Order: sequence, then C-alpha cells, then structure tokens
Amino acid sequence: MPSDLALLAKLASRAADAARAEILPRFRRVAVEIKQDGSPVTEADRAAEQAIRRVLHQGDPDAAILGEEFGAEGEWKRGASWVIDPIDGTIGFARGIPLFSTLIARLEDGVPVLGLIDLPGLGERTVGWKGGGVTCNGAPLRCSQQTDLRRALVAHGDVFCFDRCDERPALERMVREIPILRGYTDAFGHAQVLAGGVDAMVDLDLNPWDAAATQVLVPEAGGLCVTLEYPARGKLGLVIGAPALVEQLASWLTRGERGRSSPVPG
Repeated sequence: MPSDLALLAKLASRAADAARAEILPRFRRVAVEIKQDGSPVTEADRAAEQAIRRVLHQGDPDAAILGEEFGAEGEWKRGASWVIDPIDGTIGFARGIPLFSTLIARLEDGVPVLGLIDLPGLGERTVGWKGGGVTCNGAPLRCSQQTDLRRALVAHGDVFCFDRCDERPALERMVREIPILRGYTDAFGHAQVLAGGVDAMVDLDLNPWDAAATQVLVPEAGGLCVTLEYPARGKLGLVIGAPALVEQLASWLTRGERGRSSPVPG
C-alpha cells in the first residue's frame, strides 16, 4: 500500500495544483454568496472543486468523490474514495486573508489513508499518508510533544462552533487555564499543529471534508488525533496535537461521543 499511496499523493498534488490555478487569480477579486446552510461560497470554491474532480477522475476513475460544493459521486464510505474541500476558510478568503486552504483526502472504506493540506496564499503544501510520514514542501514535519498546558500554545476554532456543539464550558475553561490560547481557525490551524508550532488544537462543528486529511496526517506526524461525534448535528470535532495535551483537552469536551482515535504510529 505505501507505494500505491505515494503515487496517489502525486495525483492529489496535481489536483491541488489545478485548484490553485483557479483560486489564486480570483483571490481578492471575487463576490461572495450565502448557501442555504448559511455558509459562504464563491465562484473560486466551485471552479476549484470542478478542477480537482477532473484531475482525480482522470487519474483514479474508479474512486468515488465527496466534495463540499457538489456532493457525492458514488458511495464514498465504501471502497476507494476522495473527500475534498476546495477552499477551507472561505470566510477569510472572501475577506482577503491568505490563510485559506485546499483539503484533499483519500479514504479506504471510510477511513482516511492519505491527506493533503494546501495553503495557496502561503505557498505551503503539507502531504502524507499511512506509513509514509508527513512533509511540507518536501521537509519532514513532526507534531509537538509538549506535556504541560501552562507552557503550550493551543489553538481553537470559531467560538460559534463551540456553541453549536454545546461545548461553551470547555472553551471557557481553556480561556481560564491556558495562558497562550489563540484562534488559528480552520485547516490553517491544523497545518500549524502538524508543523509543531501549535502544540494542540480543538476544532468543532466539522464536516467530513474538513476533518479527513487531518485525521491521517496528525498520527503520521507523531501526534494524537481524537475524533468526537455530535450526532444531533451530524458533525465532528477534532482534538489534535501533542498526545498528552490532546488527552487532557478531549476530557474537557463533554457533549461529543468519542469516536475513532488516531494514535501515534508504532
């Protein structure tokens, strides 16, 4: 499998290149629409997802695809599939903030085995697969191994996402007890955890395309990824980063059902 996944990682990178070609010319030059669920979308989101789908269809025609903007083609929870988010962080993208990302994950029977986080505005691409480790622009990455929350830099997602999951008490405890707490949201924050600059992160109210790449990348970079399920909303939460910190932070989140944990390989 590792050699096959290495080839698929090259395919995912070609798809990310195609997405960049649609996104960057539209950055700070695009109008915003509001979808039925209240989230923003732009022409760049749709064009980038179409470009990703074209590349993946050409290189891996038998795999199903699930994307944020155009839904599912095939049964993505069975067999081989790709899960994609053309622009994660559309709110920031629409405001001209260059911390948005493109997310591409390869799944086997619903389990992520390959992940890619591309930050087009920063020129940084993180990619890895099961048994293959994680790199950013070719350089190996390693998650933090910090054990003390008092010395850690911890990131969190949007406050309204904690409210939607009925986890505001956990956020308030983080504010009280973590001296260096920052709002590095979306997959930009995930990428900083993978690089070790952010020791841990709590990110809630996620869809499969928000979470899948990170679920495989974090353990491959030596971290721990705990997935929480919120069935009433049909959403996920992730607690990622240094294993000791993740276990402590996950215990503060009381409303989610602990699902699959992705431990450090070995």
